[in-house]
Amino acid sequence: MHFPFPSLRKISLSLIVVGAALAVAAPRVVHAEALLVVEADTGKVLQAENATYPWYPASVTKMMTAYVTLKAVKEGRLSLERTLTVSPVAASQSPSKMGLKPGSLITVENALYMMMVKSANDMAVVLAEGVAGSVDGFSAMMNQTATRLGMTQTSYVNPNGLPAEGQITSARDLAMLARAIIRDLPEYEYFMHTPSIRYGRRVTQNFNKLIGRYPGADGFKTGFICASGYNLVASATRNGKRLIAVVLGSSSGTMRAVRAAQLLERGFADNTLTWLRPSLGTVDNLVPIDASPPNLRDEVCGPRRKRPATDEDADTVASNGSASGGESAVSFFTAGLQAPMAKPSELMAAAPAASEPVVIYTGPKKTGAALIAAVAVDEQKQMTKPRGKKSRVAARKPDAAAEPKADAKRAGTEGKSEAKPAAKPAAVRQAHAKPEAAPKAAEKPVAAAAKPAKPRTAERTSEKPTEKPAAKPAAKPKSSETKPSAAKPADPKTTAAPRG
Repeated sequence: MHFPFPSLRKISLSLIVVGAALAVAAPRVVHAEALLVVEADTGKVLQAENATYPWYPASVTKMMTAYVTLKAVKEGRLSLERTLTVSPVAASQSPSKMGLKPGSLITVENALYMMMVKSANDMAVVLAEGVAGSVDGFSAMMNQTATRLGMTQTSYVNPNGLPAEGQITSARDLAMLARAIIRDLPEYEYFMHTPSIRYGRRVTQNFNKLIGRYPGADGFKTGFICASGYNLVASATRNGKRLIAVVLGSSSGTMRAVRAAQLLERGFADNTLTWLRPSLGTVDNLVPIDASPPNLRDEVCGPRRKRPATDEDADTVASNGSASGGESAVSFFTAGLQAPMAKPSELMAAAPAASEPVVIYTGPKKTGAALIAAVAVDEQKQMTKPRGKKSRVAARKPDAAAEPKADAKRAGTEGKSEAKPAAKPAAVRQAHAKPEAAPKAAEKPVAAAAKPAKPRTAERTSEKPTEKPAAKPAAKPKSSETKPSAAKPADPKTTAAPRG
């Protein structure tokens, strides 16, 4: 191409260089995060970054599972008191889960609490089978509902968000789903912001760190698999105005909460500054992008990561420059407009506000003395340890009481948050349960006596002073050493070193 003027040639070359740079940089921007803030009542978009890029939903899928289930309840096709049975399919789901055995009974209400607070994958399947009879049938209902709500970028394959080909959504669609829950199911919103649940001796805090920490936080759900990164749909209300924030692909559980708090804070502060920026329209008018969802597995769960990736990743945000920049922006927008508030990172690092956990249990609906008895039964099940040969199986396959430790080791699943809160209640109860602790303590000498290591040592030392013919004592050590070399000696070590 010939340019008659040297200046035009320079300008054109500059544009080519800039265009090439943008083409290279564009995918990296997508892989960073998808962010969106909208007004709950009007759907007005206050901020949007990569909001219409397809994304793997992970456990925010459970928002749709809750919506379809609660719509069935509201329409009279199901009741919260109905008892559902845990099927083998439900029990086989990967953690995070409650770990109930096939055949266990659970009410719709308790299953919803378990699914939304602990993000229990097995309870999502229990609800799906209870509503539609099968996972496939329920997935079809989920997709029909998504189409009706205008979620054109969303498709579902399962009710819990575990990795599956074709399970896709976007920040835009998730904001639309959150608005539908607020609009259509206001009487059941308490499932979306329950601070904690208590099952037997275990207390589980909501994985959404904004609940009980960010002023006005009142929903919704977290999600995590390696491919998606850390996802969060959150809402908060201030001065009668409710906002919805969506964060997809964040680098840690703490970071997604900080990001959401920053977005919400900016959104509330922008109420008096909207004239400074052009209107972004409404969420349903955002134009979808035809692309493949980014796969963040290498970034989130790669070998360079110091800690195992889980939904309750404790990575700090102090060293992340983007986080500090976001917080300074919050300070800029809110300066002189309202009372000073702690930085989002400080809010997320603090302990949640004290709250009474919702008591959940297995079996049919119970109240009063029957409820107290049911809770006691669940506590006893968690305290009882299998004996004999079954104990070795339990060491390899953790039961429900050991589930939090197993959760922490499985990348691409929801978390381990109840492990820490459960420590205190367990310690308190053990202190008052001395009669029950004695039999457990007595098991240790028996296990120690079962070890053949000591007899082996004794036989070796007894070989030196013996005066009997060499043939007889030689035969005994051989036969006795053959038994210790079997697989049994390894069992106590295996039992003493639980996985996860």
